[in-house]
Amino acid sequence: MNVYDSARMSDVLRPLGYQPVDLPDAADMIILNTCHIRDKAAEKVFSELGRLRLIKEARKAEGQQTIIAVAGCVAQAEGQEILTRAPYVDIVLGPQTYHRLPEMVARAARAGGAVIDTDFPAEQKFDFLPEAAAPQTKGNYTSFLTIQEGCDKFCSFCVVPYTRGAESSRPVTSVLAEARRMAESGVQDITLLGQNVNAYHGEGPDGTVWGLAQLAYELAKIPGLSRIRYSTSHPRDMDDALINAHRDLPELMPFLHLPVQSGSDRILAAMNRGHTADQYRDIVLKLRAVRPDLALSSDFIVGHPGETDEDFEATMQLVRDVKFALAYSFKYSQRPGTPAAGAPLQVPEDVKDARLQALQALLRQQQDEFNATLVGKTIPVLFTGEGRKPGQIVGRSPWLQPIHVQGPHSLIGQTFSVKVTERLTNSLSGELVEETEYA
Repeated sequence: MNVYDSARMSDVLRPLGYQPVDLPDAADMIILNTCHIRDKAAEKVFSELGRLRLIKEARKAEGQQTIIAVAGCVAQAEGQEILTRAPYVDIVLGPQTYHRLPEMVARAARAGGAVIDTDFPAEQKFDFLPEAAAPQTKGNYTSFLTIQEGCDKFCSFCVVPYTRGAESSRPVTSVLAEARRMAESGVQDITLLGQNVNAYHGEGPDGTVWGLAQLAYELAKIPGLSRIRYSTSHPRDMDDALINAHRDLPELMPFLHLPVQSGSDRILAAMNRGHTADQYRDIVLKLRAVRPDLALSSDFIVGHPGETDEDFEATMQLVRDVKFALAYSFKYSQRPGTPAAGAPLQVPEDVKDARLQALQALLRQQQDEFNATLVGKTIPVLFTGEGRKPGQIVGRSPWLQPIHVQGPHSLIGQTFSVKVTERLTNSLSGELVEETEYA
């Protein structure tokens, strides 16, 4: 989502004469777009700001002005702290206010002091953003599209409801219009984004509320848009309509990120997840019944306050039962202001370390096993660019693995059949079945 937001900030600033540059040393304005999910990410912001201060001072000595801005969720959560620790920062803005960037730039330039805007404005920022710019160069065959923001679930460990606000969804017409512009510019593989994307409830052109499934059916009608994905989902919002969309729409890729966080009902309750481990298993069974080739990725947190060895073993058992093609796993990280941060029975770091290593070993084994099942199969691959080796091109499988083949540059931007020949550490290798476009 930050990739998408950063592109939209560029769109907002373009009328002021700004355009992206490759290096901060040459920039009149530097924006750090930040994430607050993990404590280390927040600390990296202050570390990076220290380096940017040197650039600002060097440019000032040459008579050039540099505006430093901090955007995103760290800005939302720690706005005043940023200005206290880094008083050379000019602008601090939350993720819901970047449509106001031109005004902030003007205020910072006129007044010469820091500008902070971390409100949750009543207006929808998407209503005030300019039309998203088409890609400046050919070769953007994949893209992100934010359709939903915020979360009302209030998981005990998570800062998102406090930094992104309540759930809100863009109107259907706005989403479809942006998706059509993307497709017209050459985008074929689109990922719909939201903190809780399957809670999408946008106003439809007929005045009714559309869910994600209804939106997906309409997106699938857009010429040129051959692959649709969405992330991140919540099990509580995985309804039958969306499951049936996976059955009906070949454009909806057979790869789903569905975070579960834990396999222990006791810990799931402590996390305020609102579902049990068996309910998660049931969702997976329904999805695989309608789309047998569907693969899953997930998120896991080990060491949530109160997690026992038995709770952790329940997580390991869920992983064995479900089998994941990919997963992201982390040690529990205390986030200030969340209910779990002050909970009793905090798990010692060495215990969290040991559990994380065991979980990651199992998840890595499953990822390798899933990739190995593709060896010898012929799959459609959307080629997106050149590979690292001479004569090599690289593309995406339906399950998001990078796949490398020897082939002509002219195939980039098209989908071709590839026979997978080898499973590598983090990718696949294959050979073109024939140089005719995949049908």
